[in-house]
Amino acid sequence: MELKVKNVHKSFGEAKILHGVDLYVESGRPLGLLGRNGAGKTTTIRIIMDLFKGNSGEILYNGKKFVPANHKIGYLPEERGLYPKKKVIEQLVYLGELRGYDRKYIKENALEWLKRFGIEEYRDKKLETLSKGNQQKVQLASVFLGNPEIIILDEPFSGLDPVNSEILKDIIYEIIDSKSLLIFSSHQMNYVEEFCEEIALIDKGKIVLSGDLNDIKEDYGRNRLTLSLEDVDIKALEEIFENHFADIGIIFETTKHFIILELLEGKSKKDLLERIIDLNLNIDTFSNYKPRLSDIFIERVGE
Repeated sequence: MELKVKNVHKSFGEAKILHGVDLYVESGRPLGLLGRNGAGKTTTIRIIMDLFKGNSGEILYNGKKFVPANHKIGYLPEERGLYPKKKVIEQLVYLGELRGYDRKYIKENALEWLKRFGIEEYRDKKLETLSKGNQQKVQLASVFLGNPEIIILDEPFSGLDPVNSEILKDIIYEIIDSKSLLIFSSHQMNYVEEFCEEIALIDKGKIVLSGDLNDIKEDYGRNRLTLSLEDVDIKALEEIFENHFADIGIIFETTKHFIILELLEGKSKKDLLERIIDLNLNIDTFSNYKPRLSDIFIERVGE
């Protein structure tokens, strides 16, 4: 299965929100949709879900026009939307019936999900009487009702403690293994790195970076190294580097424990290593720089 968002534009009045957004996601390869607040993530998701109409562009599913009503979709919006004064099981069954499921089947399925999240005992409680974390688990149970083929999760770990986060992580891995199509949006970059093979970074309504996450990391780490020296603090290391290595590289970033340096054009790791040996310096850390997704995010869209 594959979903393509092709050249989607969206305006609200005179305000242009999306400027030709392109996305591609296939089953078994989750897509991490990233961006700052107001970048256009939610608008893009709502257009995919047909909650908004784009001004132009198209959305295709397996090569044909995507009609959400014709598919089993689980959607977790960032703004939660269950009924606080309704009993948990009643509203889960109601939501399942709205999606066209048989009442008996969806009640059994809802109870399975409540049990999976460890909240089966609250089935007959009003949602507003539950803790924030348990309300989030009910919301998640509503997303997975009927085992949907397409799942869109926007900040799914919000409000979950570490134990419940592990439960959700196991479920997400099962979804990936089942070859369901998954779009995952979160500001918690560690989860995006853990689940997503592909990412798309949106900024001011445009996709500014997309592709295989490992390839992107490799590209961003190219010609960059981490370096620390034995018995030399960071401030002293910066001074040494500026005095003796300025013709080989520049300091890209300084952390608490090491510097990240970028080699100048035509220079190599061998050149740096030979200079360190010539100066009789003892190496503590010397390795290729492996950027975190958060580093890439900040470098690309930070102002």
